[in-house]
Amino acid sequence: MTPQTIYALSSAPGRAGVAVIRLSGPQAADALEALVGGNLPRPRAASLRRLKDETGALLDEGMVLWFPAPHSFTGEDVVELQVHGGRAVLSAIFAALAKLPGLRLAEPGEFSRRAFEHGKLDLTAAEGLGDLINAETQAQRRQALRQMQGALGQLYEGWRNQLVRALAHLEADIDFPDEDLPEGVAAEVKPQIARLREEIAAHLNDRQRGERLRDGLMVAIVGAPNVGKSSLLNAVAKREAAIVSDIPGTTRDVIEVHLDLGGYPVMLADTAGLRESADAIESEGVARALKRAESADLKIVVLDATKKTVPKDTEALIDGDAIVVANKADATAVLAGWEINGRPVLPISVRTGTGMGTLLDLLEKEVVERIGLTGSATLTRARHREALTDCIAALDRFLRGSERHNTSAELAAEDVRLAARSIGRITGRIDVEDLLDVIFRDFCIGK
Repeated sequence: MTPQTIYALSSAPGRAGVAVIRLSGPQAADALEALVGGNLPRPRAASLRRLKDETGALLDEGMVLWFPAPHSFTGEDVVELQVHGGRAVLSAIFAALAKLPGLRLAEPGEFSRRAFEHGKLDLTAAEGLGDLINAETQAQRRQALRQMQGALGQLYEGWRNQLVRALAHLEADIDFPDEDLPEGVAAEVKPQIARLREEIAAHLNDRQRGERLRDGLMVAIVGAPNVGKSSLLNAVAKREAAIVSDIPGTTRDVIEVHLDLGGYPVMLADTAGLRESADAIESEGVARALKRAESADLKIVVLDATKKTVPKDTEALIDGDAIVVANKADATAVLAGWEINGRPVLPISVRTGTGMGTLLDLLEKEVVERIGLTGSATLTRARHREALTDCIAALDRFLRGSERHNTSAELAAEDVRLAARSIGRITGRIDVEDLLDVIFRDFCIGK
């Protein structure tokens, strides 16, 4: 079946100086000729044209671009119309396009899907494109751009190619025993598989940096009532996000604020004060606070510098993922070198701003340590992690079978095949022809 030509608004909806309408498919060139009433512009060269409907009525004047296949984003014939962004203009142009044969409105993500189907993007690059569009911080932008440009896909495709090559050697031993093949081919596969298995395991052991960067690091502010948690949230957010009151138990639910901290996304959450309460609603708030503290990537544990003791339920939250601060340091002297559970206590005053710069620097340092970009490509989605985990499980079965020497060659090959397919699911490139190509290229079968 000949695919339909799709069209859609590619720029953001709403009134704007310029809007971009994109068409992709076999009728794109005919549609452009119908709109401009003449010949196509030179490929990949912007041309100022008047756009008209089927009656010849003028719709708008704008720039048009023509990208013949396969040299386009989707790999198909593509047209871009850069027109004025008024709603009436767009409505008129869309009405004219709807009347042309073979055209229909695009579904969500359909342009990117066609790019994948025509080999312009693998699945990781397509996901990187989506992340780039949704990026809110500079670190998210850099990670998404790196993925869109193929860093992650190239890494995974390289691993898959190693597995396909190893599988080809195993299959060759099974299927072509009478051919003049190098001796010990199957025995050479085991150390290669073992090295690759460790490389993939090291990639997985990343503390979910990429996923945390995509979604934002979760930071919970916890502590007893009236220690200044809500005031701290407002100070860091630089707005009145939470109600501040001297009445204990004012905060009863989790209040979240999105922050850009040094280019990294952070979800900062204020929680209910930790104490026992007969109030059912406040008790529920305390339960939610404890749950948020447990699930948070990082905690800011707030103490009251004017109190001589630390509540036990607060102290229980101080661990290696906690930044401990003593608020109200302007009202009392804080003991130098104070530590709780091995964590230093930073004296601050939300009211005067004392120590707030140090706290923000420390928080940024902790955030970068957990989700900062590294020199290597980082997996960014749970589906990547699941597929790589399946891959390692298959490789482990292969290695265990090799050690016991009681696994058939066919089962050993099947484990390697499953491992390769698991990685292929990430990029979307699973092709049995690859296996045949390697067999015939490496061993000259049928010469």
